[in-house]
Amino acid sequence: MNFLRGVMGGQPAGPQPSGTETIQKLCDRVASSTLLEDRRDAVRALKALSKKYRSEVASQAMSHLIHILQTDSSDSEIIGYALDTLYNIFSNDEEEEQDESEDGGPSSSGKQSSKPAHDENGQKQADDLGCQFTEIFIKEQENVTLLLSLLEEFDFHVRWPGVKLLTALLKNQCSQVQAVILVSPMGVSRLMDLLADSREVIRNDGLLLLQHLTKGNAAIQKIVAFENAFERLLDIITEEGNSDGGIVVEDCLLLLLNLLKNNSSNQNFFKEGSYIQRMKPWFEVGDENSGWSAQKVTNLHLMLQLVRVMVSPVNPPGATSSCQKSMYHCGLLQQLCSILMATGVPADILTETINTVSEVIRGSQVNQDYFASVNAPSNPPRPAIVVLLMSMVNEKQPFVLRCAVLYCFQCFLYKNQKGQGEIVATLLPSTIDANSISAGQLLCGGLFSTDSVSNWCAAVALAHALQDNLTQKEQLLRVQLATSLGNPPVSLLQQCTNILSQGSKVQTRVGLLMLLCTWISNCPIAVTHFLHNQANIPFLTGQISENLGEDEELVQGLCALLLGICIYYNDNSLENYTKEKLKQLIEKRIGKENFVEKLGSNCKHELYSRAAQKPQPVFSSPEQMLFDHEFTKLVKELEAVITKAVHKSSEEEKKEEEVKKTLEQHDSIVTQYKELIREQDAQINELKTQVSSMKTQNEQLQASVTQQLSQIQQHKDQYNVLKLKLGKDSQQHNGEGAQVNGVQLEELSRLQEELEELKKQHGLLQGQLTEKDSLIEKMKSEGAHPVERTAGSSENNAELQKELETLRAQVQSQSAEISQLQAERQELLKKAETSAIVSAPGNTDSAAAAARITELERRLSEVTGETEKIKEEGKIWSDSKAALEQQVATANSSVAILQNEKSKLQQEVAESKKEQDDLLMLLADQDQKILTLKEKLKELGEPIEEDDDLDTRDQYDDEDDEDDD
Repeated sequence: MNFLRGVMGGQPAGPQPSGTETIQKLCDRVASSTLLEDRRDAVRALKALSKKYRSEVASQAMSHLIHILQTDSSDSEIIGYALDTLYNIFSNDEEEEQDESEDGGPSSSGKQSSKPAHDENGQKQADDLGCQFTEIFIKEQENVTLLLSLLEEFDFHVRWPGVKLLTALLKNQCSQVQAVILVSPMGVSRLMDLLADSREVIRNDGLLLLQHLTKGNAAIQKIVAFENAFERLLDIITEEGNSDGGIVVEDCLLLLLNLLKNNSSNQNFFKEGSYIQRMKPWFEVGDENSGWSAQKVTNLHLMLQLVRVMVSPVNPPGATSSCQKSMYHCGLLQQLCSILMATGVPADILTETINTVSEVIRGSQVNQDYFASVNAPSNPPRPAIVVLLMSMVNEKQPFVLRCAVLYCFQCFLYKNQKGQGEIVATLLPSTIDANSISAGQLLCGGLFSTDSVSNWCAAVALAHALQDNLTQKEQLLRVQLATSLGNPPVSLLQQCTNILSQGSKVQTRVGLLMLLCTWISNCPIAVTHFLHNQANIPFLTGQISENLGEDEELVQGLCALLLGICIYYNDNSLENYTKEKLKQLIEKRIGKENFVEKLGSNCKHELYSRAAQKPQPVFSSPEQMLFDHEFTKLVKELEAVITKAVHKSSEEEKKEEEVKKTLEQHDSIVTQYKELIREQDAQINELKTQVSSMKTQNEQLQASVTQQLSQIQQHKDQYNVLKLKLGKDSQQHNGEGAQVNGVQLEELSRLQEELEELKKQHGLLQGQLTEKDSLIEKMKSEGAHPVERTAGSSENNAELQKELETLRAQVQSQSAEISQLQAERQELLKKAETSAIVSAPGNTDSAAAAARITELERRLSEVTGETEKIKEEGKIWSDSKAALEQQVATANSSVAILQNEKSKLQQEVAESKKEQDDLLMLLADQDQKILTLKEKLKELGEPIEEDDDLDTRDQYDDEDDEDDD
């Protein structure tokens, strides 16, 4: 312990050891000490030296520290010291930890050696050391797995150093550590548990750890997202106060950006989980006087970036469109627009909000329509688009803000022909309102101002109002401008070419040339208007043919593109500027090769490549604002076709013209047929609809007809019954009564016949019952010998049962017939009563009918009695059958018992035979022995009895045995 006290700050008497020697002795103590206290003190001393002697501690003590982590995991204090020491080795931070648990001050050797001054390469060297030590540590993947297992320990002195150490490893060797954690069982899940820790220090450092873990690794990002990371992070942001929160909110937002950026799977999961709706409260910034702290600005900036990640133009179109719809329906777009129109918002937040709104509305018709309806809170209210354009053409506004407004205007017009028409309409003479400022007026003002940035922005904005919209290109040709008092107005196209020819700044000319190229491309009428000005073509050829400086090369390339568009989209309506004459002009004054070279110089420009990468106009300085993203697409599309058109000969042109005319004719014919087919399809669909409706009506009518027929039949039946009962008038009463009596007599005769038939059947059934009774008696007499006649009884029993079932069926059928006869009798009685009422009281036929009915009732009662007797006899026979079946079952059981006894007797007989055989064998052996003994006695001279005497005695013995039996 004295040694340790010397290391930890005591005053040793002898010469002091060097730092390397001290570290070596401490490592030996860690490796050899058996007491936990000694190892703990040694590790604590190594921790104190690990900052100053980083390389020495790393090279000598790393393996011992790892061994401590493996073996002494039960002691949280020594584990904490070991983790802190490893963190000091791997970490490149310059801050020193304050060790509160140390008893003494720094060692005297530490006092003597002062901290060396860091030069500019010092931090780089420290970073290299940390990376080297990290590489050594993670070479064994078990070390990283060991750290992950230690993170499960809840003790603060173990968990917090473990989180910091793993973060340092990720900083130094991110991809390698990510690969190890990815293959470790439950590795990512253990790290996600840090977010649920109740201690804020561990939770916050866990956020930093997850930031480094998810950086650039899509697989880990997906795992973290599906470990419910979005829910936890959004809960933390809400608990911390949304945008008013502190650094923790910033860390959560950075982690969310890592999870969502360029990860379509996580973006879809975020959208499907309804997490977009939870972003709306972030942008409730409150009162304008509430203040904007630096942390709030940072948080809000990250929140806006998170919204942009979900609707970025580089995302799949379907996913972007779905997110845009969700943001509109949940009110997020409305909240962003309220920030856009609010006062007191910092410039950088306003700029980022404009960019965010731009991408939320880009390509979404619903969102674009809503944005067009937003008004600024001014007096009088002005559309938000007008207010933003005022900022764009104002040279006093920040350059970044002006670029953001231009991007917002471009996104508003992207795939929005309705919006394009509204912007162009503000320039037309019939819609100009002198009392208000319109978007068209602001664009024209910016187009012709003295500020080159305003010129470029206005030209690009106006070009987007014409993008892929032939109608608006033609409409814009109607715009007339008043240049000065007393002079006639000139067209907007003419004014643009006039400014272009005046030799203004390069930025202004580039903007105007992009506007003209977009305007006249794919619009032969605009090309004709452009060629009407006799000065335009000489100006373009002069610009292209001159040898100017590097700054003018871009202007020459765009002039070549404009001239090529005049050739390619020329309809040859002007004799002086047909396609052929323009190509001849190029060949004479410029040269085809030179023209193609100038045309191809556009794509080789560095700023062209930058602009082609993404739609948002991002420029480091105003001087680099030259190319627009959509214009780069147009250049790429037209360069090849213009080059091909310039090199074609007149004959090829003629052939192509003929082919085009033929194709146009074919196209017109095809169009006519298509229209005819559409009309026929419409007619067929209409007829199908009519047929289906008529089928439905037909089914309904058939159902109603069926119903009506059934009702008619019911009415007919009712009418016939009433007719039979009452008759048509009083004269027909007697005749009707006679008819009724005649019907009754017929029915009575039919009933008598049926009764005779029933009597015959009754006689047959009685005969069958007699036979069955005799059979039953016979079976009863034969039941005394069940063993011999078991099989026969079974067969007779089955036949008897079948016949019984037949008899029962006949009885039931007879009962049904009797019931029917009784019902008919009741009807006849009712009819008779009715006829008696209708007819005269002294009618002799009615009396005869009544007598016959009485006779019929008597016979029915007799038949009923006989049937009851048959049923009783059948019941008796069933009982006797059941008794017989019981006797048969008893006989069968007796047979089984006898057979069992017989088998036992047979087995006993076989055993007795076996015993007799054994006895015979024994007797034979005894006889043999007796003969042998007799021979020996003869040899010895003893007297021996004869065999006959012995046999006689044996015979007597056998007789005695039989008598005993």
